[in-house]
Amino acid sequence: MITADATDIVRISQLIQGWGLFRDQGRWAQLAGTFVPGGTISVTWFAGAIEDFVTASRKQYKAASPRTKHLIGVPVVRVLGERAIAETNIQILGRFEHSDVAVDVTSNARFADRLIRTNDGWRIARRDAVYEKDRMDPVAPGAAFDCFMAGTDFSAIPEPYRYLGYRLITSGRSLQPGIICDGSPEADRLLADADLWLAGG
Repeated sequence: MITADATDIVRISQLIQGWGLFRDQGRWAQLAGTFVPGGTISVTWFAGAIEDFVTASRKQYKAASPRTKHLIGVPVVRVLGERAIAETNIQILGRFEHSDVAVDVTSNARFADRLIRTNDGWRIARRDAVYEKDRMDPVAPGAAFDCFMAGTDFSAIPEPYRYLGYRLITSGRSLQPGIICDGSPEADRLLADADLWLAGG
């Protein structure tokens, strides 16, 4: 196993940080440029090619805040030759309004990325989001929020992305099948497959 040197770590970290900034600020060409052409991304509401993700994100984009915010940590990176894998802790912050109640949703997750060194530098070839837990909080605490929570059944959505999923559904988006949750056999298989891919399998 070749350990990532400082230059690789910095460049991959900047790439992953850049993805969040470009996505949140609507910098679509730069967002597409964080992936190899035809690279794939799987999140709660989308699974497919990065080009289609950019198109779908652009349609949903709000010109002014409050917009969705991605807080992205420092990735843990492993490099072998021209390939790398990275796991990165993230938070997805979103606001929505339901029945005149303004609500903030915070989702904790990880990005599991497979990266390729190209002539233009490191690029993401595949990204899978692994969901851990989330929460919902009132922007202004009060009886209206308490009534909303007491009167809403969230149980159909798995706990690791329950409130994020609810926000997406109520905004008119569909949840993708096969969303990966932390600690599940699917998450274990994803990471094991990434190890094989890194080794050239």
